[in-house]
Amino acid sequence: MPMPERGRPWPELAAEMEAMRAGDLDWRRGRHGAYVWYASDDLEHVLREAFGMFLVENGLGIRVFPSLARMESEVLETVADLLGGPGAPGIFTSGGTESIFLAVAAMREWARATRPGLQRPGVVAPHSAHPALDKAAHYLGLEVRRVPVGPDFRADPAAMATAIDGQTIGLYASAPSYALGMVDPIAELGQLAAARGLWLHVDACVGGILGPFVRELGYPVPPFAFEVEGVTSVSADLHKSGFAAKPASTVIFRTEAHREFARFTFSDWPGGTYSSLTFTGTRPGGAIAAAWAAFQFLGREGYRELAAASMRARAAIESGLRAIDGVRIHGEPQLFAFAWAAEGVSMGRVAAALAREGWVAARTTSPDGIHVMATPIHERYADEYVAAAARAVAAARAAAGPALERPAAYN
Repeated sequence: MPMPERGRPWPELAAEMEAMRAGDLDWRRGRHGAYVWYASDDLEHVLREAFGMFLVENGLGIRVFPSLARMESEVLETVADLLGGPGAPGIFTSGGTESIFLAVAAMREWARATRPGLQRPGVVAPHSAHPALDKAAHYLGLEVRRVPVGPDFRADPAAMATAIDGQTIGLYASAPSYALGMVDPIAELGQLAAARGLWLHVDACVGGILGPFVRELGYPVPPFAFEVEGVTSVSADLHKSGFAAKPASTVIFRTEAHREFARFTFSDWPGGTYSSLTFTGTRPGGAIAAAWAAFQFLGREGYRELAAASMRARAAIESGLRAIDGVRIHGEPQLFAFAWAAEGVSMGRVAAALAREGWVAARTTSPDGIHVMATPIHERYADEYVAAAARAVAAARAAAGPALERPAAYN
């Protein structure tokens, strides 16, 4: 539509915008399996206020905004500490895709510096790796060699070792994998990376912030970050299990030298030297401020409570699903993400039936199933989800003819 000739008053705009969202995802009643990480109205208020305080400041210019420089530094220090690498350097990014991109870009530049003459550098990854890896490789001119996961749906170190060749520069692992919630055997992959002289990136975008608190609560979460020798970089989203405002993520490197390989510097233009560690350049100062405020508002105690609520939500949903005839959970997920399927039915039909009742049912295809990302808000709606799932499975079993499959898509 064209821009109006004359401006309109905010109350009128607000009413129209509120009407627009009438058909949006009902995340406040837990109808989502992804996209939104909500903790409480109190935290949401803090995020709005903090973001608004720095709404127009540009994170690209932290030299002129020392407040943002301090908050960004303290957020990165906190994340590094959570990931078992106190003092490790990092980069504040716009999301998991940028964090993974910068890790892979640094990996490539590191390989160019240490192994000149490579023709087509490549990364070996399990089939469960997030597509952001292939997106980064596409832009950076790298090859990705995906290998089958083991019977437990986790990365298979032996298969990955076999896939390594003279062009391989790095390995990729997840903690957890987005679709099925599996924490790969990072300790074994770290040993493999160290023995072969390879860069190991751990995609902890989903679990990196809350995972350590789940472990503190006594759940068997294996080591997945810098406590493992051989891990070179770790990505961890603040706007996922950090419950911060979007867009906010981090990528942490083992050493300053490793981080410097992500830097882009250019000086052959009239503006002098341009040097940046991020891909985006301009960055919203509000995202930095909101992430800092979330850490300070919640503290370790608050994150332990969110971890406990997320794991209770997962347990409630999982136990209810297991009571449905023929339903199984894929593998043994260690955190709050998992996927499930019902034997003998089309999960496409099940997902469609859930969608008709207002539930977002993100599909998995290998293996076939439905993905759930349990967050604190899901605890109070677990019974509703299980009841809807039972109806959806029953409807799928009663249906005849081929199912109309529509895999999940992300824009």
